[in-house]
Amino acid sequence: MDDLTSAHRTGIPRRTLLVAAATTAAAGAVDWAGHGRASAATAEAGAATALTATTTGASFAEPSRAVRPKFRWWWPDGLVRPDEIRREIDQIADAGFGGAEIAAVHHSVTDTSVLDTARHGWGSAAWVAGVEAALSQAARRGITVDLTVGPSWPAAVPGITPDSEAAVKELAYGAVTLAAGTAYRGAVPEPVHEAASGVTERQLLLVQAARVNTANSTRKETGLDLDSVRDLTPTVTDGAISWTAPDDGTWVLIAYWVRGSGQTPEAGPHTVPPAYVVDHFSAAGTRAVTDFWEARILTPAIRRLLKVSGGALFEDSIELETDGLQWTPRLPDAFLEHTGRSLLPLLPALILDNSNQVYAFEAAVTRQIRHDFWETVSTLFNKHHVTALRTWAHSLGLQLRSQPYGLQTDAIASAAILDIAEGESLGFKNLDDYRCLAGGRDMAGHTVLSCEAGAYAGSAYSTTWQRFLRTMGGAYAAGVNQTVVHGFSYAELPGVNWPGYAAFTPYKGTAGYGESWGPRHPTWKHVADVSGYLSRVHQVLQTGRARADVAVFRQTGYTATGIGASWFTATGVTLGWTHQFLSGPLLDLPAATVRRGRLAPDGPAYKALFVEGDFFYGSQVTLALSDARALLRLTRAGLPLVLLGAWETVVPSGIPDSGESDELRSVVAELLAQPLVRRVTDKTAVPAALAELGVRPDVRHATASTLLNAHRVADGVDFYYLCNGKHAETVKPPVAAIDHEVTLHRTTARGVPYLLDPWTGKAERIARYTEDGDSVTVRVSLQPAETLVVAIGRAGLFGDHHGGRPHAVSSEADEVRFTDTGLTVRAMAAGTYRTVLSHGRTVRTSLKDIPGPMELTSWDLYVRDWRPGATATRTTVVEHELTLDALLPWSQLPELADVSGIGRYRTTVTLGEGWTGGHGARLELGTVTDTCRVTVNGHRLDPVDQIHPVVDLNGLLERGPNLIEVEVATPLANRLRVSDPAVYGGLARQAYGLLGPVRLVPYGEARVHDATRPPTGRQ
Repeated sequence: MDDLTSAHRTGIPRRTLLVAAATTAAAGAVDWAGHGRASAATAEAGAATALTATTTGASFAEPSRAVRPKFRWWWPDGLVRPDEIRREIDQIADAGFGGAEIAAVHHSVTDTSVLDTARHGWGSAAWVAGVEAALSQAARRGITVDLTVGPSWPAAVPGITPDSEAAVKELAYGAVTLAAGTAYRGAVPEPVHEAASGVTERQLLLVQAARVNTANSTRKETGLDLDSVRDLTPTVTDGAISWTAPDDGTWVLIAYWVRGSGQTPEAGPHTVPPAYVVDHFSAAGTRAVTDFWEARILTPAIRRLLKVSGGALFEDSIELETDGLQWTPRLPDAFLEHTGRSLLPLLPALILDNSNQVYAFEAAVTRQIRHDFWETVSTLFNKHHVTALRTWAHSLGLQLRSQPYGLQTDAIASAAILDIAEGESLGFKNLDDYRCLAGGRDMAGHTVLSCEAGAYAGSAYSTTWQRFLRTMGGAYAAGVNQTVVHGFSYAELPGVNWPGYAAFTPYKGTAGYGESWGPRHPTWKHVADVSGYLSRVHQVLQTGRARADVAVFRQTGYTATGIGASWFTATGVTLGWTHQFLSGPLLDLPAATVRRGRLAPDGPAYKALFVEGDFFYGSQVTLALSDARALLRLTRAGLPLVLLGAWETVVPSGIPDSGESDELRSVVAELLAQPLVRRVTDKTAVPAALAELGVRPDVRHATASTLLNAHRVADGVDFYYLCNGKHAETVKPPVAAIDHEVTLHRTTARGVPYLLDPWTGKAERIARYTEDGDSVTVRVSLQPAETLVVAIGRAGLFGDHHGGRPHAVSSEADEVRFTDTGLTVRAMAAGTYRTVLSHGRTVRTSLKDIPGPMELTSWDLYVRDWRPGATATRTTVVEHELTLDALLPWSQLPELADVSGIGRYRTTVTLGEGWTGGHGARLELGTVTDTCRVTVNGHRLDPVDQIHPVVDLNGLLERGPNLIEVEVATPLANRLRVSDPAVYGGLARQAYGLLGPVRLVPYGEARVHDATRPPTGRQ
């Protein structure tokens, strides 16, 4: 065979596409003062400004449509009515959502004849009319509509066949094993798997022979000698071959066939003629998509409307399925351009049989071959698919949003090219999968990392918003700042049962996955409270630029794997550290510069770079020569590096050129000798190395905690999102409540901290904290999955007038707050409380005659019981009235055991003559399923934190009787168990309602005297 060494590589550098992408990314993020919609082609434009106090507070309370969550909006292809489409756009907008992504999905439909695909398929005139109705109504309502690249997923269009140049390809193989000296005469070995339906053509690429070497075998792979590989293609005549194996061992005869994989989009058919998945690695594949759109979808009206209310072109995860190896006809040429050597002699180490490797050479060489192959595929995917689609989308006024994973390609690099990279809560294993995409986003200067959120297997109609919020809590800390809720189903379809068409349920006859949110749900009455919360979190997390403490280098840029970083994932995060992942191509982006010890100083501003072995290849200590040179350049410019492992034994990631291995070790030796580089051999030594380099996290706490954080900076204002969450939802034990001090870095000297409540939209200056140079320390108390937002900036940033007043540094009282009257203490028990002020004085404040806590056990309950109506989309309501002496779940009350709907709990609390203006109370609701709202004496309170439902009743209670009302809305599962038992009868009854314990906890409140100004003289 040919020598594995090669001349200098002549292909286009793998990083070229990313550099081009980064130069098109605008530098800004969300402007809180702006409520309009930017043009999608320049959607990242907008200054990341520290806004005026007035606009900052106002826009946090009422976030713009641009940052509001979206829905994945499932249509049964084009079997939709424009008037119903407009009605559903109104429902989405009225509920406080900012957009919807139209997706042709109908997994629940077993009899596809009802869809009448010939007349109502994806891309049909009926579908186009529905899209036009959606875009026009969205324009009226000020929201956006996203469109998927094709029907369902992966990207596919009608008009091509499996044999077309534009269709997705596979490399199939056939093999015969020959004993030493055995002759083979006959047809070239047929593929081990038959061609898919509709595939009628194939091309013989190559016939090879190779000698078996059991020393190279693994548990699943047959070992071969690389040096023995020989090309027998010239000996093939009329589809037959005659060859005798040498007498030096067992040989295999391998034939390689290129053919269409015949893959169709998920859960079709969606079109007539059928749509087939396109080649994601060739210009022809993408051209088939754009040509279909230009000819069949982009009417003059739709082109005009896309400029007004179009959001993004969306592509789901790259789930290309084949029994062979992913292929494209130009792959051998591309490999030669990329590596400088021929791909064909290396094919035995690459071919797949139903995703399993078949043959292997010597282990190190096999790893290098596979690395180079998938790096080449990544280059083709990013050039011909991602970049080409993005350019075309921009021409329509759209962004490109995509889930760039599913193959063994560099998803981190793809995330740097995309306008919006997206992950998913169902398919991602843990938070590090999001951190991979966040690294690409932030190094390229993009703003948004989206998440397909809230799909749970077997949970259709039993999903709670509380579960959704628990899922998203950690994802936001890992870099997500846009939510596409999974999902909202079109209402109607002939033959479906109540409460209407649902894309993913029934699924194989039982309760499916993904929720069909909308007015069919009782909780929809409260959903504006949830969307408001999500919007404010997005507002904060799209402001300015993300900051992360450490960049973790990945030789292989996969995601959706659950593989994290040594020490940082398991330990560092629990101590406040944040990290993101970078792959090699990102090191040549324009942002990959160092200033004042920070990598990408105008972006994530990493304080250090951490490098370890490649987890995807047995933790081998590998590095590309170009990446080693980049690391050396960065540390010479002032960036601290920590390397874990035996780096004196480093080998190239791919097949090395002549002399490359020696040069790599020379560069790494020079790297290790740099003053800002530390090499450790055990992960437990990582924190000491960071400390020695003077690197510390922006968020610190004394002991390990489940507190997660995300940090963003905009013109000197620090925004910290804090969540009591966990690395993965399946991790045990469950998260416990936390209550400890947290030290936060502040960018602006003398910046003061504010508490931003994403549920109510209110901002309040924090009254108790300590300062030390560039840091502020606050007390953080959070229940499991509870969140809070802290902003640190100039006094008065959110319109308050406490700038000249001292704050508390400690207090014996339960709470210290800034109120309209000044610095105030609260306590749940009478007594005298000492408060130490920031100017050094100690002030004593007395609180008298505070009533004790009251448990509220007796309630009148009025329930509106939702049941199937006359049609699949009509709901009948039956009313129930109960008097409760104790709070119990509905499932334990005979009248309500199978009820879903909305319950209103009412109780009266009588307060005695001792109740004065110096008293207030907290209402603690305990456990509630699912959403709730609270009204006191006819006044509806601000939205309740659905994770930790405790509300402040200050100023609402009075002497005498007080009426407290709690409205609770439930999922539909309990009703569906009995109304549609064939599908949902296997679900367990859920515990709905107000479960409590409910407590009214009075407190006393008084102003801290002498806290209006600092004393004269020495302080």
